[in-house]
Amino acid sequence: MSPLVMRIISASVAVSHRAGRIIRDVMDKGQLGIVEKGKNDFQTQADRSAQRCIVASLHRQFPKVSIFGEEDLDPTEKIEPDFIETNYDEEVLTKNCPEYLQNVTDEEIVIWVDPLDGTAEYTQGYLDHVTVLIGVAVKGTAVGGVIYQPYYNYQEPPEVKRGRCIWGVVGLDSFGFTHTSPPADKNIITTSRSHSNRIVTESVEACEPTEVVRVGGAGHKVLLLIEGKVHAYVFASPGCKKWDTCAPEAVLHAVGGTLTDMHGNKIYYHKGVQKRNSGGVLATLSKHNWYVDKIPDHVKEVLCPDTEKTDSLL
Repeated sequence: MSPLVMRIISASVAVSHRAGRIIRDVMDKGQLGIVEKGKNDFQTQADRSAQRCIVASLHRQFPKVSIFGEEDLDPTEKIEPDFIETNYDEEVLTKNCPEYLQNVTDEEIVIWVDPLDGTAEYTQGYLDHVTVLIGVAVKGTAVGGVIYQPYYNYQEPPEVKRGRCIWGVVGLDSFGFTHTSPPADKNIITTSRSHSNRIVTESVEACEPTEVVRVGGAGHKVLLLIEGKVHAYVFASPGCKKWDTCAPEAVLHAVGGTLTDMHGNKIYYHKGVQKRNSGGVLATLSKHNWYVDKIPDHVKEVLCPDTEKTDSLL
């Protein structure tokens, strides 16, 4: 039998496809069921249904593993049988598990789920910004991630397959995309489309961008990074949560990139950690310390470092 971490990633890839179909189905029916949780913080029927699908499916297969999802859902609500996905992705299981992950136990793992990253964009029609995020942390460190794009190729002719799944394990690699280096003569920075303020803008400008790309979703921004479309993801705000960054961090780290808070400190994902990334988010493919040093001190002073720690693998 494959090691536990690889089985979880394999199951997560399979269920991400199922969640993506749910998200597309809700949009096709036109009954989004939008609830505003806070300023620029929305929840739809797609968020709720996709999370029920992911959490229930993974819990059935891995009942001893802690799972945290973005949405607060009624735990007594009956899950429809067709929401349960118990298949594994066979391609994942053909890969060799990195040695440091081969003997991990259920109790050492936390799964972080954002069933629909980029909800505001989903409701506004920016469908290519939307991702499903399933991150796997071991002893507080993000080690595996699945990023599913339900609307990849959605503007192509009907015969072209919709959706794609990117997954990665730190120490193995990331798969499902073409890794390209960004243009050497530019410094393109991506940041939030819908959650901006003076501090966010000052931090981006301090990094001397030649171009700024404002898009929705942490998952989408990290995809821009690994596909060589931007050089850095700069978000000087405590707006992101652990379920926004766990999967993207692992996928990025697996191809040699770095994701930290704005101080350059590691973000921790163990069970007892605060959910909010209070130190902001900074992600790069290279020159990470250069960007950390560019962030103004007065910005760092208003963003509390994410200091919760646990036994670390990496």
